[in-house]
Amino acid sequence: MPITATSADIDELGHVSNLVYLRWVLEVAMAHSRSLNWDHDQYRAYGAVFVVRRHEIDYVAQVREGEELVAETWVDDWRPASCIRRTEIRRGDQVVARAATTWAFISLTSGRPQRITDELRGLFSAGGPGN
Repeated sequence: MPITATSADIDELGHVSNLVYLRWVLEVAMAHSRSLNWDHDQYRAYGAVFVVRRHEIDYVAQVREGEELVAETWVDDWRPASCIRRTEIRRGDQVVARAATTWAFISLTSGRPQRITDELRGLFSAGGPGN
């Protein structure tokens, strides 16, 4: 997913705010899901949705207004009712941020964790990084 840092992304120190990186991590995850034809309506029909349990972000290099980046994401590890999605944000060949997000698969009716089916694992695992 291409990203250009805008003036609204910049904090008082003159570089992209930590909160913006978090927003980008979420946006690329949602874009990845939509690219596989799994948007919110699909999840609602399925009866369960992925929700964030944990974010870990390593800020590797500063990004300033106008710089062009690329965000790439993939599911790296599966558990019965959760997964870990990795994200890298790069400026050219340089990684500027890395993230690991734990997503829990939650039933929309009970609000409790639900087992992730082989169908979803296969859908999100095909092709590895950059899926």
